[in-house]
Amino acid sequence: MSVTYLTADLDPLGAAGPNDPAQASRRRLELLLDATKAAFAAPEDAVDRAEELRREFADDPQAGRLRIALHTGEDGDPAARRARHLCEIANGGQTLLSAATAAELPMGLVDLGVHRLRDLMSPIRLYALGDDRPPRSLDQVPNNLPVQFTTFVGRHAELSALRTLLLGERLITLAGPGGSGKTRLAAQLAANHSEYWPQGAWWVDLAEITEPALVADAVADAVGALVGSGRLAPQLRSSRLLLCLDNCEQVLDGVADLAAELLRGCPEVTVLATSRELLGIPGEVVWRVPPIAADEALALFVERARLVVPGFEPDDAGRKAVASMCERLDGMPLALELAAAWLRTLTPQQIEAGLDDRFALLTRGPRGVAGRQQTLAASVEWSHDLLDDTERTVFRRLAVFHGGFTLDAARAVCDCDVLATLAGLVDKSLVVAEDGRYRLLETIREYAAARLREAGEDEATRDRHLDHFLAYVEADSSPEKDSWRIRMQAEHGNLRAALDRGLAADDPTKGRRLAAGLPWLWHLHGPGHEGIEFLRRAVDRAPDDTSPLQSRLLTGIALVEDVAGPADLGFDAVERALKFAADERDRGLPLVLQAVRRMFADLDGAHRQSEAALRSAEASGDEFVRDASLALQGMLLHLRDDHERAVPLLASSAAELLRRGDRGVAATALGFRAVSALVTGELDLAREVAEEAVKVAEPLGDYNRVGTTRSVLAIVHGFTGDTDAGLELMEPMLDLVRSAEVPVVVPGLTTALGSLYLARREYDEAERWLREAVLPTEHLACIAVQSLPQLAAALSGLDRRAEAAALLDRAVAMATELRMPRVLADAYEQQGRLRDDLDLHHQALSLRVEHGLRTGCVDSLDAIGALTGAEHVLAAATAARERMGYPRRDPVPPHATNDALMSLDEAVEYVRRTRGARQRPSSGWHSLTPTELSVAKLVVAGLNNPEIGAKLFMSRGTVKTHLSHVFTKLGIGNRTELATIVAGRLGDEGA
Repeated sequence: MSVTYLTADLDPLGAAGPNDPAQASRRRLELLLDATKAAFAAPEDAVDRAEELRREFADDPQAGRLRIALHTGEDGDPAARRARHLCEIANGGQTLLSAATAAELPMGLVDLGVHRLRDLMSPIRLYALGDDRPPRSLDQVPNNLPVQFTTFVGRHAELSALRTLLLGERLITLAGPGGSGKTRLAAQLAANHSEYWPQGAWWVDLAEITEPALVADAVADAVGALVGSGRLAPQLRSSRLLLCLDNCEQVLDGVADLAAELLRGCPEVTVLATSRELLGIPGEVVWRVPPIAADEALALFVERARLVVPGFEPDDAGRKAVASMCERLDGMPLALELAAAWLRTLTPQQIEAGLDDRFALLTRGPRGVAGRQQTLAASVEWSHDLLDDTERTVFRRLAVFHGGFTLDAARAVCDCDVLATLAGLVDKSLVVAEDGRYRLLETIREYAAARLREAGEDEATRDRHLDHFLAYVEADSSPEKDSWRIRMQAEHGNLRAALDRGLAADDPTKGRRLAAGLPWLWHLHGPGHEGIEFLRRAVDRAPDDTSPLQSRLLTGIALVEDVAGPADLGFDAVERALKFAADERDRGLPLVLQAVRRMFADLDGAHRQSEAALRSAEASGDEFVRDASLALQGMLLHLRDDHERAVPLLASSAAELLRRGDRGVAATALGFRAVSALVTGELDLAREVAEEAVKVAEPLGDYNRVGTTRSVLAIVHGFTGDTDAGLELMEPMLDLVRSAEVPVVVPGLTTALGSLYLARREYDEAERWLREAVLPTEHLACIAVQSLPQLAAALSGLDRRAEAAALLDRAVAMATELRMPRVLADAYEQQGRLRDDLDLHHQALSLRVEHGLRTGCVDSLDAIGALTGAEHVLAAATAARERMGYPRRDPVPPHATNDALMSLDEAVEYVRRTRGARQRPSSGWHSLTPTELSVAKLVVAGLNNPEIGAKLFMSRGTVKTHLSHVFTKLGIGNRTELATIVAGRLGDEGA
């Protein structure tokens, strides 16, 4: 019979514990409710009573806190509980109605949309009586708490006791045997109190994790942190969140290490763990889950029975049998649910008798095994014995799956038509169905695995498991990487198991083929080091193989190392991959990877390699290789400051890559495009593109692409004067570097941090980070040289001018050899600042004008205007900065402004024209530059080349070059002649 339940209470917000002034009001409300029917045959009657109750309570001081809920359902505890859960999320003064109730009422209710109650069931649509405030549902707090398909029954005392612990302690472990209800209790506890953690309540099921080292990655994935560093605490240090770690026992060491780290470094992170075994670390509060109370166990059995037999109500004999069953099963929730599932076939008395027989079989279980574990084993054994032969066969074969499975996978691995059988196993609670996938609870899976071994089918079933996932991977050739990555991630546990099986076989070919199909999984989603290990195992199983398969495996190693290791790794793997490639399709990706590695030191070689990759892509029709090659060419043109040609290539290739879900290369291309906009004076566009790059990279969850794009955006913030925003953006990446147990490569991080601190004039910090940025390996010269001018600027700020001069000489030499105009111009500018050399600033300006480096042009105008005292040049630079949003970092002399300001281009043209009008002759005394004149005077003063270098902050070689120029211009051959000429000139000037 359908009824409408009415429940009401006072909103607890603002309550003050035992001294809450609302205590008297609460007692008055309880008396009013005692006099009110809890259930009404007609929803209209329930609504009338709700409005009457509000009028009766209107004169109470706490009337504004009165909240009421109405829910219509079958007469019984589940519907009454749902009404109470509905009331829990109502605001003070609000009356909420479920959709079931609203459907029976006239129109006029306020539709509040779909919300999730704290009972963890699926979301439902809610309505209100004239109140459009959103309810305080579970959706108001970030969470991934699991959706439950059955109601939570009982455990009132446990939830009350655990509330105090949860809100007062940092680490609580719910301990108990499998099937004791730890998981469900933890989930309900988290749902009840999720509002205490503004950053969310995050659920991490560790049942399928078997390696302790993977615990941190699983947690990072759940909370949305970056994976791959091995440490989480730095990322969660300022977060206030609840972390629920379920099924910890098989990775106890990994959980214990992580929990200890979080306790030390994250003062507002609370960890709620479930485990058969305690973690054993300081600060842990162990709470052993007791058997469910007798009356609650009976209620649980009856509710689950009604899912099998609607309207189930045991007679006296049946109730007695159920009570006996609950007692014999020691109040184990899973065992009770398994028992209730058989009511479609057996009476309660038959179930109770059958269970009694099975207990007798296991009264002498293995020594050291907890009694409750033996009880659960008896329940599973009994359930298994009641299956027919087909069900038993399917059940035990399902044990080879890790992390769940699809219907197609079950058909292939079980080697039979499993649809009807699988449905029966779901009905009997031996298999869980969720979101189109199926899984066995871990305790059940372990039992099934033992039965599989006993049947002698273990090897053959695991072989079919390998065959299925090999076919699954090889058949899925979708060019859309995003959806492919999601599909493969769903099978990560199965793929690990299949790889282990295949690579351990006497003939490892299947394992090697499977490994060759998965490098993009590890490239696009961590942990990459796991992928490298599998791929190396695959190569090592056939070290002398020279087949195309070996080529694909070697290419895979290089592909994963591209994001999981230092940038100078993978050279040998790529070379060998190209040697063994069978055709252009196998050659394309290794050629791209080879070009990427050459890009860091040999721009010309990288361009030739990218052209070869492009030809290979055109021959094979490989769209990814084509677009990656074009993106790479755009990056190379960018490094050579040919932005006019670079930007279209970067933009078009990124768009094509994103169309297919190739986020990794697309994010990098967008980062380069953002820097192009930055250096060419389009700072607003630079921020827009850099933000897009970060958004593209973040779903990958890796420190490489996320780190690179964040670094670019941080540099943009620094250019626009918001260094605080830049440092805040880099803080998570910096935490990864500081706390990683193994070296973490975050491309661009050191350069970004160095430039930010340089902009803040915090020269010590700037030097520290820029020192790391300029420590190139043999393969990273093009990266390192870009930070040399900035490091020199930091050293100048620290008044270490000689060190700065030496670094700038090195920067000029490297930038000239690599043909990187922007770096050369930056080096000239810093040399000009160091020596007050106007010619060097003009050289920098010429390079910047030639290559469209407009932000650099403004810097040059500032330097030239300051040295020459040209106020109108400084005023033009100031106006250009305001238009660009490019604030001045270094002070300049005060300058007047007027209505006839020159534009940036006019100011640049003016400066270059006026310099040309005063062009020095090619020979004679007046042809000497200021620097050459300084060298000549010091020679006459008797200083040798090293002493002159120290005096002028230049290297010995540079002094020698300047002196050679002096001799040539003056037409002399030695120092004696120079001394004579200089003495004469100085004498004339003195006269």
